Amino acid sequence: MENQYFTSDELSVKNRAFLWGDSVKVSFFVRNGGLIMDEECYFFLMASMRKMRLNIPLTYTLEFFQNLFQKEIIEGKGVKNGIINFQVFRNNDGVTLAKSSVSYFYEVMEMADVLAVHQRPLELDLIKEINVNNNLLSNIRVHCPENIYGVIYAQENDLDDVILLNPNKRIARTTAGNLLFLEGDVIKVPKQTEGAYISPLMENFVTFLHKNNLADIQEHEIIAFESQKAEEILMISDEKGIFSVGKIRNKTFETSRFSELVESWKKSFNS
Repeated sequence: MENQYFTSDELSVKNRAFLWGDSVKVSFFVRNGGLIMDEECYFFLMASMRKMRLNIPLTYTLEFFQNLFQKEIIEGKGVKNGIINFQVFRNNDGVTLAKSSVSYFYEVMEMADVLAVHQRPLELDLIKEINVNNNLLSNIRVHCPENIYGVIYAQENDLDDVILLNPNKRIARTTAGNLLFLEGDVIKVPKQTEGAYISPLMENFVTFLHKNNLADIQEHEIIAFESQKAEEILMISDEKGIFSVGKIRNKTFETSRFSELVESWKKSFNS
């Protein structure tokens, strides 16, 4: 199904998102005809805008976004399940950049269930000729040429995605999202200081597992070789959804235990 696009104003090629990548992106989630995790996503949007020194309009309240998506997406387009990838960018109309107004653009990707693991496991590989930073802006979704390079590299090598390392040669994330490594009853997650994305979707998942004693969640500095030691690997992307990792180089991975954990998490939204 083709994605649907929405904007606050008529788009111009003079906008700074197009010219400079001067924008931030945050996802919102629609499930069973309603927003889920909307507060977490909203506060992440506000934090991302502050980090990029974007001028936050007084109208940008949680209620504003709830009403916007309810009216335009859920009621207007009849979307019951999907991911809203919301991008806000700086206009060129202020005395200074920090005082410039902002506009938004978003697209809606419909799917059967945003909390379901996609059926086909991913094939990944590590990429070493480029790396991603691990500073304040590395954790939010801003323009990242490393992601573009990584996506093209994956396509040219018949991969689904690539694992990106930080300057210390430790695992940061993939181009699309974060990785979780299951070993026994321990789930290892790369630290945000390693270059991993801040992810409301992943944080909700690991918080559920921790509160229900379903796994021991540990933030780690993970060297590249440790990806081969994991029993199962899950990739969580706010932008695309949830995926099992089936293969990295010559190593194949099981998928059953993560699938069971995700199923338990899904059921918590129905109660």
